[in-house]
Amino acid sequence: MDNLPLVLVAAVTTLAIVAIIVWQLAATRRAKYAIVRDTEYRALAERAVASQEALAAQLRDLDPTLTRVADRLAAIEKALTVVD
Repeated sequence: MDNLPLVLVAAVTTLAIVAIIVWQLAATRRAKYAIVRDTEYRALAERAVASQEALAAQLRDLDPTLTRVADRLAAIEKALTVVD
């Protein structure tokens, strides 16, 4: 019975150490998942930016065509008003 307090202290210390180890392992795993998630998010954002840049270039390419169409439409409207 003299060793009971010592055994209890040893048991509590052991449990505390095990709990700390488990907590740290879980924290390490969460950190790894966060890194993977951030990397995937960065790749997704880069793809989105590339897509937006490609769409902007396509719109710039379409601008002269739309201008020509608008000019032709204005000419047709003018011709129709002359006929009426």
